[in-house]
Amino acid sequence: MPTGLHRLAAALDAQLADTDAAYAATYPGTDGARQPVHTVYVPADCYDAGIVAGWGADALDVLDTHIDGPADLAAVTGIEPELAETVLPLVEAKLHTEPIEDLRIDFEDGFTRPGIPEHERDADEDAHVVRAAAALATDPTAAPFVGIRFKSFEAATRRRGLRTLDTFVAELTGKCALPDGFVVTLPKVTAPEQVAAMVTVCEHLEATYPLAAPLRFEIQIETPQAICGPDGTAAVATMIRAARGRCSGLHYGTYDYSAACDIAAEYQAMDHPVADHAKATMQVAAAGTGVRLSDGSTNRLPVGTRDEIRAAWGLHARLIDRSLRRGFYQGWDLHPAQLPTRYAATFAFYRRSLSTAAGRVAAYLDPALSSGYLDEPATARALADFLLRGTSCGALTEKEVCDRTGTNLDHLARLASRPTAVTR
Repeated sequence: MPTGLHRLAAALDAQLADTDAAYAATYPGTDGARQPVHTVYVPADCYDAGIVAGWGADALDVLDTHIDGPADLAAVTGIEPELAETVLPLVEAKLHTEPIEDLRIDFEDGFTRPGIPEHERDADEDAHVVRAAAALATDPTAAPFVGIRFKSFEAATRRRGLRTLDTFVAELTGKCALPDGFVVTLPKVTAPEQVAAMVTVCEHLEATYPLAAPLRFEIQIETPQAICGPDGTAAVATMIRAARGRCSGLHYGTYDYSAACDIAAEYQAMDHPVADHAKATMQVAAAGTGVRLSDGSTNRLPVGTRDEIRAAWGLHARLIDRSLRRGFYQGWDLHPAQLPTRYAATFAFYRRSLSTAAGRVAAYLDPALSSGYLDEPATARALADFLLRGTSCGALTEKEVCDRTGTNLDHLARLASRPTAVTR
């Protein structure tokens, strides 16, 4: 480089040093860790140490009762018949071995306890906090990811939520280490200041109890104020920054958000336009930050008659596929009978594109091959990430991914990372 350009480049490095550092800090990219395909919410009073196995058994039973083989699965869910042949045994295996990927013990909206008199509710919640922590301590690895949702930092529920979180962490760490993948959920956030307050709480818990790793939390996007602040800016982006690296995910709350936007109950849904607007804003705000996205739930449960169950399954599978196609790789499940369609739709999504995605990666890594696509580094990263996601949830096997791409999972992980200096 000529001397003049050297001087200019050095001057630009100095001029942009603060901008470079700020960008790297704000947009660190993904850490490459596994993301669960769902979060299962279980009311705290219904939680016990056997719930993961119990949900798996219940899901297998309803699947066996109401699905008559691969062709029937295809008819109910809309999955292509040839895919259903492969997907159905994978779903059955998943329900045997890992029916729940992420479990959230719910002390918020799922823990209503209407039969408990007002003056007894604090004592009742305290008892369930202690009992749930003791139950989790008996098998903290039952699900790969686990945590609790406590009441929000709104003025009316702040002290109760804080008491529940503190007591749960105290009880659990008194019996065992916090499980790997432990995360807490902060609901009904309306202002970045509440997120900053959650950081203060995390610091207090880390100073008070023996935590092996920094405590991280999810922000639930359940209010319009979390999307659009009073000054018209995207408040969710400010919330991510207010978390100071502790926010692990943004979770969309379908029904609270829809109700707050005055959508009639019959039309509140994951695919309503107000939901799409909120989730698109979340997606842009989180891009590059390493904060993961989760769609919400459908309250149309697969219960009742055979026809009602199958109709709810069809809706659930369609909504999951829609979310996946839009880049929301996680959602909420609320009932054991939702697990079959969670995994059927998810596995079909990955298997449907396995051949094309693997072929494109192989051609990107080996210029002697041709896939019919001219892929840039950003697309290659997305393709590698797709294959890794499919492998981690059980939709794809390591062998078939490696055989089709001509490389190994470690190389795919490097390709999927944010830096572009990957050996082809």
